[in-house]
Amino acid sequence: MKLLATLATAIVAGSVLMTGDAVGTAPAEPGAEPAALASLGRAATFTTVFPAPLAVEGLTGDRSGNLYSAARGGDPFCPVWRISSSGGDPVVVGNIPAPCNPAGIAFDARGRLYVADSGRVHVFTPDAANPPTSTVFAAGVPGSNGLAFDRAGALWVSDGGTGQGRVWRVGSDGVPTEVFRVQPMVSDVNVANGVGGVGRDVRGLPPGQVTITDNGRAAADTAGSQHLVANGLAFTRDGTLLVADTARGAIWRVTFDRRGALRSPTGCDTTFTPNTLCLTNILVVHPYLDGADGIALDRAGNIWTTANERNAIVVVTPHGQAVEVFRNAPDAGTRLRNTGPMEFPTSPFLTGNRLCVTHSDGARRDNFPNSAGEASPTGAVRAKISCLDARLPVPGLPLPVS
Repeated sequence: MKLLATLATAIVAGSVLMTGDAVGTAPAEPGAEPAALASLGRAATFTTVFPAPLAVEGLTGDRSGNLYSAARGGDPFCPVWRISSSGGDPVVVGNIPAPCNPAGIAFDARGRLYVADSGRVHVFTPDAANPPTSTVFAAGVPGSNGLAFDRAGALWVSDGGTGQGRVWRVGSDGVPTEVFRVQPMVSDVNVANGVGGVGRDVRGLPPGQVTITDNGRAAADTAGSQHLVANGLAFTRDGTLLVADTARGAIWRVTFDRRGALRSPTGCDTTFTPNTLCLTNILVVHPYLDGADGIALDRAGNIWTTANERNAIVVVTPHGQAVEVFRNAPDAGTRLRNTGPMEFPTSPFLTGNRLCVTHSDGARRDNFPNSAGEASPTGAVRAKISCLDARLPVPGLPLPVS
């Protein structure tokens, strides 16, 4: 543990902090020290609480310690499961009509469950006795992925599918309004011609295959880094919106005035749309965050994220210090890090003092090939939800539903 504390100090010294501001000014509970986080240890153990027969990505929960996740690829429905964080059989509490490819999932304050799905957001009230069929709450949100509610009850949706970095606010009427964009890593020129333009050429970094789409136009399959720049979303206690940037390995912070209007600066680079965030809005960018996907917050203001490219779990402190809490150890024979317990982790969730994570078993980077580990693209277990066995030093933020 002393060695891990020393490593944590070195990790913090090496983080790249793009702004000197803290994430929020609201009081936080003690326990955000990097050494305490790192002391969880890379030798930590995880228990699989749900070996999923279908793919899963998003994760949320209630105050009773239940977890909720929506399956992908179901027919004629994609079931939404309730799973105890202590394990046990899943319970279907709702269904999304096929074709369906659900991602982010979130409760509102009234106990209704919202699920992002391929340009739409579905909603229903969970019912284990009579699982309802979801209805479409919002449409016109291409690439809908991350979901989060603000203090006024408005739903925010990220474009985690097209690489354009759009983020929308959706009111109670279900009408989305694009509020800002995260600077993209792939421009129209990259997509159309495969060369030049803004951002890095994603064909240059093996392994793994991705297909880039832009406004519905598909490009050739390309090998390399992810192009998604707006993924997981979360609001801090003071109303700051955090955005996970999968492509850069970064966390952005977005602030608003008392009326809810965007306060963060935009329009610094005329290459992009006028509502595109300036780079000064990046809280932290760090190699540990490569593939940052979902976000969960604890009561001390720490930002928990899954670095899916690295099969790792990383914490960013309120002042932007990156601490790697866990990463798969390399296999003794192959030196690959694809044997688990992380298998392309996507969404973290804090239920009390326990961390739980979904694993979609994507065939990329540290999880390539994805034939190893507990989940398999051709086996009975296609994905999984696992929970850290050790208790966290600080619990997660209070949940909206009981």
